Amino acid sequence: MRTSYLHYLVRLVLFVVDLIIINVTFGIVFIYVDQSKHLPDTVYRHYLLVFNMIWIFSANFFRMYTEENSKSSEYIYRTTWRSVLMQTVLFVFYLLFTKDTVFSRQFLILLFVSLAAMFLVSRFIGTFLELTLKQRLSVKKPVAILGNNKTGKQLAFYFQRRQSEYEFEGFLNDENDLFMDNKGNVLPKISKAIGIAAQSGVSEIYVPLKMEHILEARHLLREAERQCVRLKFIPLFADVATHVHMRVDYMAEFPVISIRKEPLEDTGNRLRKRIFDIAFSLFVIIFIMSWFYPLIALLIKLQDRGPVLFKQLRSGRDNMPFVCYKFRSMRINTQSDTLQATEKDERITRLGKFLRKSSLDELPQFFNVLKGEMSVVGPRPHMLKHTKEYGKVIDSFMMRHFLKPGITGWAQINGYRGKTINPIQMRKRVASDIWYLENWSIMLDVKIIFLTVINVFKGEENAY
Repeated sequence: MRTSYLHYLVRLVLFVVDLIIINVTFGIVFIYVDQSKHLPDTVYRHYLLVFNMIWIFSANFFRMYTEENSKSSEYIYRTTWRSVLMQTVLFVFYLLFTKDTVFSRQFLILLFVSLAAMFLVSRFIGTFLELTLKQRLSVKKPVAILGNNKTGKQLAFYFQRRQSEYEFEGFLNDENDLFMDNKGNVLPKISKAIGIAAQSGVSEIYVPLKMEHILEARHLLREAERQCVRLKFIPLFADVATHVHMRVDYMAEFPVISIRKEPLEDTGNRLRKRIFDIAFSLFVIIFIMSWFYPLIALLIKLQDRGPVLFKQLRSGRDNMPFVCYKFRSMRINTQSDTLQATEKDERITRLGKFLRKSSLDELPQFFNVLKGEMSVVGPRPHMLKHTKEYGKVIDSFMMRHFLKPGITGWAQINGYRGKTINPIQMRKRVASDIWYLENWSIMLDVKIIFLTVINVFKGEENAY
């Protein structure tokens, strides 16, 4: 129940804040462009009302404030930029339709540029607040699993990875899929297990169910509802594949089953990601690297004579090696291609400690992004030596190379960065990279970038 109230509060706050942004931006630009000198208050109020009504229509058209969409930062980002775009188009069309020329071109351009900037800032702040609330509040949905089989264990792992959202109470039975007796009645121990779960506050029970037992679903559902518990079923397709991302496509008349979902296998998605990478890297290179590069280059030269950039072969997409750029943070040594940096590494210079701690040593990789060798967001590229080593001991390790490597990634914002001491740490990093591969979206990239910036300002323990 607390979760529902929290989501309702998020939707309400989001709606109120957005209306404040709409009204404040309109008013400030109106005054700044001196429109108030030759327009009466009645005209101002009329167009402000129209501006508000168009925003409410646009935001609701894209379902920004619905319960489902407001639970995800990525959905909020996506619906926000679409709503701002529709706001712009509809307001301009309204002025053209009414043949009104009360607003200058300067006013309109400044209005919508300011509006986009304000929403960008508000979503960034919203991401920071979301991260803070998840860390400090415990608003979790208690769930349990009925069916201790392979899919049940995969589902348990999913719940455990999302501890900020779910409180996993465990399995309700030891048997794999035995729920009914020979007469078609729910087994007493199953009924008792559901009752105990209900008394302990479990709100949802998930049941991985084989297709041959699908007719048992209604009996289980009736028993759970009798005890005031929601039951959710996960059908297992005759054990052909129990992966949650199984998808069926058609090639001509042939059905093709894909066990793993990969959004970036779609050409349109790859094009959108590449356009985003080019635009973002150009922005960083022009507005940050243009002055930051000469400054850091001078400091590096003053402290330790040698090259400004550290260049190293790393594993790229399809395991093809490429030259990765970084600001040099170590003294010249012969172990750079074999030995990872440690917390008190004597090879790191004083300037290098600052660059590595703040992640500013990674900035030259935006040139790699512009060249198409890397992406802004993706799995971090490893040294060739480590790719070869971990590829032998971790089954899914090489799957990371289905994507271009990134400057930041889902693993990094979840704390899996820096030196990997053992294969267990690397498996956690790989699991995060695979999750990103299966759940990619442009708005997920935006969220990861926001969280990366927040982490840079907060500082990270594993950054050394």
